[in-house]
Amino acid sequence: MTNLEDRPREQVCDAAPRRGPVAEVHEARDVPLGGVRGMRVRRTLPQRALPLVGAWCFLDEFGPQDVEMRVLPHPHTGLQTVTWPLEGLIRHRDSVGSDVVVRPGQLDLMTAGHGVAHSEFSLDAASGPLHAVQLWVALPEHVADGPATFQQVTSPPVWSGPGVRATVFVGAIGDAHSPAVVHTPLLGADLALDAGTARVALDPAFEHAVLVLRGSADVAGVPLGTGPLLYLGDAREELVLRTQAPARVLLLGGEPLAQDVVMFWNFVGSDHETVARARADWEDPERRAARFGQVPGHGSDRIPAPALPNVRLRPRRRG
Repeated sequence: MTNLEDRPREQVCDAAPRRGPVAEVHEARDVPLGGVRGMRVRRTLPQRALPLVGAWCFLDEFGPQDVEMRVLPHPHTGLQTVTWPLEGLIRHRDSVGSDVVVRPGQLDLMTAGHGVAHSEFSLDAASGPLHAVQLWVALPEHVADGPATFQQVTSPPVWSGPGVRATVFVGAIGDAHSPAVVHTPLLGADLALDAGTARVALDPAFEHAVLVLRGSADVAGVPLGTGPLLYLGDAREELVLRTQAPARVLLLGGEPLAQDVVMFWNFVGSDHETVARARADWEDPERRAARFGQVPGHGSDRIPAPALPNVRLRPRRRG
């Protein structure tokens, strides 16, 4: 999915030093996509005080809502898009030749590298409401300019413990190792919780964050409902979750990224010049075709890039 804001904020995300365990609640920002009748999403990454969790640099949750998704071809650079649907069906088409249906319980992972374009359209309304999370992973510099690829994992592995069933779509929990190809140490898992207490082992080298998708839970001693993101810091070996009723929780983690990341619209790069060049290439017909390719089935339809602000990017550090 694209960032459809017509005036997106430029951001520089700095590599974070180890901080140890914390428990910081970061409220979601409500973002309308596609006009008054478009989707509304709850965006919890990036934020001024929390631009990254590991290499996770963007997190939108949309739905559940009865809405038609019509996202025309748009570009990405320097990142991976991670689509994790909870309800509804979405058709994904891209410029590397992929044409797939995005289904609940399946991972769709697109690596943009030097440049890729894709579109997303919801299927028949009979498929029900849409509810999904869309994440971006910032690519490390040695692969950020590489070729575009697409991977679909139809049966992510599952780890089970007392009171919890974790579908691991990126990384690993216990002996459940996702086949998703990522380029920095990461974790992404969908936790289905029974009422009671559950414990999940964590890698203390990772920083972690939790988003409640359904219900509510006490996470590391913090009461948490749907909406905000709970940042847990690093140096934790275990996550304790307590619930009064069944709940569903997104767990993210990763080693702190050892590089600064510049984000503008749908572009991720190492500096202002990198993202400005990507935007210019998308707006020039010849350079667009050479760098981003063509998404079949849309003709010349596309989403134009917003204008860059009339200021140079300045580093934005964690608060």
